[in-house]
Parts: sequence; structure tokens; C-alpha cells
Amino acid sequence: MAELLQAQRGAGLGRQGVPLSIWLSFAVLFLIVVLALLGTSITPYNPSEQRLFVGDTPPSSEFLAGTDLLGRDVLSRSMLGARTALIGAIVISVGAFAIATALGLLSGYLGGKVDSVITRWIDIMLALPALLIAIVIVGIVGGGLWIAILVLIILFTAPDTRIVRSAVLEQRPLPYIEAARTLGVPKTRIMYGHILPNILPILFAYIVLDFAFALVALAGLSFLGLGIPPGTADWGRMLIENKGILFTNPMGIVLPAVLIILTAASMNLIGDWLYDRYSLRT
Repeated sequence: MAELLQAQRGAGLGRQGVPLSIWLSFAVLFLIVVLALLGTSITPYNPSEQRLFVGDTPPSSEFLAGTDLLGRDVLSRSMLGARTALIGAIVISVGAFAIATALGLLSGYLGGKVDSVITRWIDIMLALPALLIAIVIVGIVGGGLWIAILVLIILFTAPDTRIVRSAVLEQRPLPYIEAARTLGVPKTRIMYGHILPNILPILFAYIVLDFAFALVALAGLSFLGLGIPPGTADWGRMLIENKGILFTNPMGIVLPAVLIILTAASMNLIGDWLYDRYSLRT
């Protein structure tokens, strides 16, 4: 009876409406996606246009968020910065989980030596300070955005692999897997045709959370002058480039910082909501 009541309670929770905070988070992400897709076609000014005779100015009726040291419109650059923020974070989160899914399935389902090798690799990677490693590698290599993205994909793969492995271990002893083994279904088909579809919802929730961490990590590298080349309209890059105008035009720092916080917080809220929603059904 207790299990029945718990199941009914879970079903009731699953039918509840979407919280207001999640709707607001989706609205923020929709705005960011629109900015990234439309780019310069909706910016008030050319984000790269320099007005040296204007210099850094506070917000006005002409420049709603003011200008930076080179006279570039802060609002236009912040709007265009959504593109690099989204592209980098999406590639990192999806790329890391694609690799982690393959490794986690092998580790969780096959077990034995395969599981031992992969779990030892996970332990080693988790013992390393990921962001510090990224700073050192990108600083030594001196690469641009895609080098930073590649490094972060590698560093994000280990914790993601552990998540996938845990999800696979929960599925492996279930009756439908035992039935597939009894019928002689190949291991690859069991892993990718049976287990993977059942854990995809929870994995998708973690991909969303990874997006938020990747966004902040890329912004941190850009703030340190790594990854994003100078002059690029990028939120993290704007923080370091506009630190000299903090008192003449604080919007040069406040606006990109607020966009980073809102985007990351929105993705975190959505990721947590998706995880709670899908884990409730499993």
C-alpha cells in the first residue's frame, strides 16, 4: 500500500505545472538564442565599429549601455557575445557527454578490466584541478577558442563518464536486460538499443547542467585573456577589456556579467528541474 501511495504521489508531481522560475529561465534562454542567431542584424550598431573621438561614455539616449575605451557600443557587443557563449558551451557539453556516454556504457555494462581501467582514469582526472589544467594548457599552446573548447571537453568527460556509468549500473540488473541476455541479444545492441534510450532523459538533464559549467569556464578563460582572441565580442573578454572603465561606464562590465549569471543560472534551474522530473519517473 505504501508503495502504491508513493507511486500515486509521484504521478501527481509529474502532472504539476511548470514552475514560474522555469518559465522565466526558458524566456531568458530564448532571448539569448535569438541574440545568437540574429547577431548583427538586430544590434543597434556595428559591434566592431570604433569611435575613437567618442571614447568611453556612460549610458545615454544614443548608446543605451554606453561605449568602451574604443568607442564601441557596449549593448551591441553584449548582444553579439551571446553567439560565442552559446556555441562554445554547447560544443563542450554535447562533445563531453558523447564521449562519456560511450565510455560509461562500456564501463557500466561490461565491467571487469574495462570497468577497472575506465574508473581508474576517472579517479585520476577528478583528482586534477580542471580549470587550472585548462589555464596551463591553453596558455602554453596559445590557441584560440577551439583549443580551449577541446581542452574543456577532455576535462569534462571524466565526471560525465561517472554519471553515465552510474545510470548504466542501475539498469543492468533490471528484468528487461536479463531477458535480452537470455534471448542472446548482442551486447552492443543491449547497450545502445536498450539501456541508452532508457537513460537518455537523465543524461539530457546533466548535459544542460554541463552547459552552465562550460559557459562559466569559457568566460573565466576569456577573462584571463585565454581562448577568445582580443577584440572579439565575448562576455568574458568584455569583463577584462572594460575593467579600466568601471567608474566611467560601469555598464561595460555589469551588462556582460549579468548576462553570464542569468544564462548560467537559467540553465542550472532547467537542468535541476529536468533531473527531478525524469528521475521521478524512473
